[in-house]
Amino acid sequence: MTHGIVIIGSGFAARQLVKSIRKQDAQVPLTLIAADSMDEYNKPDLSHVISQNQRAADLTLQTAGEFAEQYNLCLFPNTWVADIDAAARVVKSSDQSWPYDKLVLATGATPFVPPVPGHELMLTLNSQQEYGAAQRVLHDARRVLIVGAGLIGSELAMDFCRAGKAVSVVDNAASILASLMPPEVSSRLQHQLTDMGVHLLLKSQLQGLEKTRTGIRACFDRERVLEVDAVIAATGLLPETTLACRAGVEIHRGVVVDGTLQTSNPAIYALGDCAEINGRVLPFLQPTLLSALTLAKILLGQAANLTLPPMLVKVKTPDLPLHLAGDTRHPDLRWTLNTTPDGMIAQGFDSEEKLRAFVVSEGKMKQAFALLKQIHA
Repeated sequence: MTHGIVIIGSGFAARQLVKSIRKQDAQVPLTLIAADSMDEYNKPDLSHVISQNQRAADLTLQTAGEFAEQYNLCLFPNTWVADIDAAARVVKSSDQSWPYDKLVLATGATPFVPPVPGHELMLTLNSQQEYGAAQRVLHDARRVLIVGAGLIGSELAMDFCRAGKAVSVVDNAASILASLMPPEVSSRLQHQLTDMGVHLLLKSQLQGLEKTRTGIRACFDRERVLEVDAVIAATGLLPETTLACRAGVEIHRGVVVDGTLQTSNPAIYALGDCAEINGRVLPFLQPTLLSALTLAKILLGQAANLTLPPMLVKVKTPDLPLHLAGDTRHPDLRWTLNTTPDGMIAQGFDSEEKLRAFVVSEGKMKQAFALLKQIHA
C-alpha cells in the first residue's frame, strides 16, 4: 500500500516543495500538516506592514482551501503534531495519525527571545499569525523598542520610523548588521537610520523589562532607562527541531541533512529554516527555493544533489536598500569602498585578491548581478 509523502509545515519551504512536486507528478499522494491556518502570505512583507498600515488579513494571498484544491493535496490546518514514530513511519497528533512512505520536515524556525526578566513582554514578528496577535498593540504604540540591530531589526526600525513612531534599537554589537558585514560597510545605513530619528543603543545590554502604568520600562546597563509602549525581539531565529528530536534524527544547530536533503533516517528529509545543510543553516529564500526544487526530484525517485551558488541577500530598508552576497562575515577580507551620492559599492577581497563578497546600495544595486558572477566560492 502506498502512503505517499507527508509534509509537516506550512511556510515558504513547504509550499514550494508542493508546487515543485506537482509540476512533475499530479497524482502522488501528498499530505500537508501544520499548526497554523495554512493561508499563504509573503513573509518578507512583514518588514513593511506598519508603515503601509496593513492588517494581518491583508497579507493573505491564497486561502488554505484554494491551495489544497489547486495542488490536489490533503490538508490538515491548525493541527499540532505530537509525535513521529520513525520505526513505524507514522506521524501522530492527539487524535489522528498519518502513515507515510517519505516524510519531510519543513517546521521552520522560532524567534529567539533574550531571557531577561520581563521577556514575556516582548513581541515577535516571524509569521502572519504572530503579527495578527500583536497588530493592535503595534499600530497603537507611539514608542517602540527593537531588541537586535541585525537584518530584521534594521528593517523593522526603518518601517516603524516611516510610520511616524519613536524608535529605539538596542544591540550588544558596536554597529548595525554586525553579523553580516563590517562596520565601515554598514555605516551608510546606520547614518540613514539615525538621520531618520532612530535612537541606536549600540554596545548596550538590555537587562530587563517591567510593565508600568504608562507603558513598559526597559532597563539597560550603565543605569540607563527608557519607557516605551511596545518591545519587539529581533535577535535571530532558532531552527525548530522538536519533532526531529522525537523522530530520532541527528540534530546539531538544525536538522542535519546532506546534499540530498536527507536526514540520518533515510525516509525523512528536511528543508527550509529548520534544516542544517552540509553544516550550514541558511534562513533565506534562494536556498529554500533551490532545496525545494532538488527535493521534489529526489522524492519522485530521480537522482539529484543540491548545489548552492553564491546568493544575493536583500536588506529591505526602502530609504537605503542594500544587496549583499558572498562571505561578507569573513574576518580576513580586505574591503574597498566606492561611495557616491547615488550609492555604495563595497567589495571584499581575500589574500589572493579574489572577490569573495560585496555589498551594494541604492543606485548601485543594478551592478549586483555582474558582481555575483565574479565571486569565488
